[in-house]
Amino acid sequence: MATHTLTPTTCYHCGDDCTTQQYTFDNKDFCCAGCRGVYQVLSQSGLCNYYTYNDHPGANRARLDKRFEYLDEPGVVSDLIDYTDSTMTVVTLYIPYIHCSSCIWLLEQLHRINPAIYYSRIDFLKRQLNLRFKNEEISLREVVELLFDIGYEPLISLQDIVKKQSTGKKDNLVKKIAVAGFCFGNVMLLSFPEYFGLSATEENFRQVFGWLNILFSLPMVLYSGTGYFTSAWHNLRNKVLNIDFPLALGIAVLFLRTVIEILTHSGPGFADTLCGLVFFLLVGKFVQQKTYYHISFERDYRSFFPVAVQVIDEEGKEKPVPLSDLKVGQRIRIRHNEIIPADAILLKGEALIDFSFVTGESLPVSKTLGEVVYAGGRQTSEALELEVIKPVSQSYLTQLWNNEAFTRKQDNRMKSFNERVSKHFTIVLLIIAIGSFLFWLPTDWHRGLSALTAVLIVACPCALALSTPFTLSAALSVFDKNLFYLKNTTVVEQLARINTIVLDKTGTITTGGNKAVNIHAELTTLEKQAIYSLCNNSSHPLSRQICQALGSYPLLSLQNYVEVAGKGLSAFVNGHHIKIGSASYLSQNYIHFGPGTEVHIMIDEVYTGAFQFKQSLRTGLENIFSLKPQIKFYLLSGDQDHEREAMARFFDHDGYMHFGKSPQQKLDFIKSLQLADRKVMMIGDGLNDSGALKQSDLGVAITDDVNNFSPGSDAILDGRSLNKLPAFFRFAKDAVGIIHISFFISLTYNLIGLSYAVTGALSPLIAAILMPLSTATIISFTSIATHVAAKKRNLL
Repeated sequence: MATHTLTPTTCYHCGDDCTTQQYTFDNKDFCCAGCRGVYQVLSQSGLCNYYTYNDHPGANRARLDKRFEYLDEPGVVSDLIDYTDSTMTVVTLYIPYIHCSSCIWLLEQLHRINPAIYYSRIDFLKRQLNLRFKNEEISLREVVELLFDIGYEPLISLQDIVKKQSTGKKDNLVKKIAVAGFCFGNVMLLSFPEYFGLSATEENFRQVFGWLNILFSLPMVLYSGTGYFTSAWHNLRNKVLNIDFPLALGIAVLFLRTVIEILTHSGPGFADTLCGLVFFLLVGKFVQQKTYYHISFERDYRSFFPVAVQVIDEEGKEKPVPLSDLKVGQRIRIRHNEIIPADAILLKGEALIDFSFVTGESLPVSKTLGEVVYAGGRQTSEALELEVIKPVSQSYLTQLWNNEAFTRKQDNRMKSFNERVSKHFTIVLLIIAIGSFLFWLPTDWHRGLSALTAVLIVACPCALALSTPFTLSAALSVFDKNLFYLKNTTVVEQLARINTIVLDKTGTITTGGNKAVNIHAELTTLEKQAIYSLCNNSSHPLSRQICQALGSYPLLSLQNYVEVAGKGLSAFVNGHHIKIGSASYLSQNYIHFGPGTEVHIMIDEVYTGAFQFKQSLRTGLENIFSLKPQIKFYLLSGDQDHEREAMARFFDHDGYMHFGKSPQQKLDFIKSLQLADRKVMMIGDGLNDSGALKQSDLGVAITDDVNNFSPGSDAILDGRSLNKLPAFFRFAKDAVGIIHISFFISLTYNLIGLSYAVTGALSPLIAAILMPLSTATIISFTSIATHVAAKKRNLL
């Protein structure tokens, strides 16, 4: 009878002790069939490099066959997914077990484990996994079971768990700080006799205290400080030197020196310095992490985008409602080219939805009445009426805004100051540290080690690394309060470097109302109703003004609705072909009615007249031109040049005003400026200008209580704050200046500290205390200076 002899081995996958029958595969031991199965999956998919990122990165999973049976219910699945169609499903899952680079690496390689999952991306701060999979080949249940098998079970809740994630994304940092604090306190207590001197009778305790200090140092290095070693090792494998490398080197040197000195009876070691260094580093990391979590939470869960949606009340009238106030059950109208802000059921209209913002597929999808239309799609046909079935998720819109499909190419993105400077910092630091050691080595190797250790600690680049994000995050908050919403912190530095501004005209620098529209046409009530019904489908500023000028009419049904960006609209309304737009769009003889923008009307191929717009300038528009001559201004409009004279006083000469430009011509003009080495900011309404916004170095979509959110833009500006543009520019330059000053402060501190550290006379403990103090100084300076700069620019 065969017997199984248990040996003290550990599982190759999860690292647990194999306390029961061992499972073997590829000459490797596993604690259970589940861990062996995960390894087999990874091995067959060629993903065993996963284990090079961490010794035992997996987790023990005992598979429960019916655990995820509820994911076969269509009602449950519909509450969890972000988008689905006949071939593809998009879902975002919260995975609390994500904790390191090996997790990220594996979860972004899911397509190699199962080709039906063709996209997977991690948001590390939120512990979220965004997946796209072919629903004909794999179900949501099978996806979740696959994640379960490899040790990353999603936390699934049918409630809005995103808010809970901001407090639920805990790691072991608090435990590490607790261990570090306990060890630090005990080591300091055991080191007091060394500080005050030992008498001859107490000399026997020196070695005992030394051994106890080594004992307390072990958890500091093997547990609390492991993050610095793993980070440094992973980056070295990728041939990258990051700021964790000199810290890991300093910790290693302090520990080895302590062990050697105590074992050889040549000194007391530096256990107190080691424990103090790790403790202060972890506390600083905790403060930084909490600050970033606060920033992330704040930007996700307030009314982030200044957009509104048209809600239809019980009387059939429309009124704009902020997205944050939109509720389940309300009926909304989505016009041509507008984003659908929440999952909704189609009640009326021909839905032809472009889901490229969600899926990357640009081919519009047709939807039938009663079908669910998912948030993030853009309507490309006539106006729709929908009933909201899910609350608006601001964080989902933020995710769309930051979709990698709209990420600017690296060669077109201006590098930040921190990127340009910090990459050289670590190399210079290592040269100084090793040079100091080699200098003292021939005469006093103890002093050389002291110099090496002190240099690595005192020149810690934490202050440099923190100055940029803290300054720019504070600046971002100031811009938000002034209705200028930037995509991320790098946009602040981009704004400070702009030297050319290109402005759209209609809806950007000009506005209008029903009093600014003259109707040069004899229209019957039925014709007015038909034109109103046609224009009501468009979100273009001129279409909205026509609707206001005509009044309110019951909407008529449309067939063959077409909107040509920057040109006009056409459709069959009650059997009559209505066509309105520019003269070139109508391709007919037309009448010019005087200065101002004109939209011409053609009914059943017969020219009928025109709407004449006398646009009014935005309040305080003159303020933005105070940025001249440092910044050049260009006008780029799709309208004809009827208002050239009215615009001439703002621009240097006719060469800076361009009319009658199509969306493609606008994009090409931006390119020509960039080829002339200009840093271009494009300000447009986000509709006809989407291509130019994306091409520019900084694209700003301007909005006035309409849903023209444009994922291709870098910022969204409320129209009421356009007059603050000069203050925004100056404040952005102030923020960059604050970063430079904080860098100078950090550099001055490092130079003074290094000049003393290289002599080997600076105690590593003093260096470890000064390092977090310098970091606190930098953070305090950037926060206070940013607040003062905002006050100076009247932004607070």
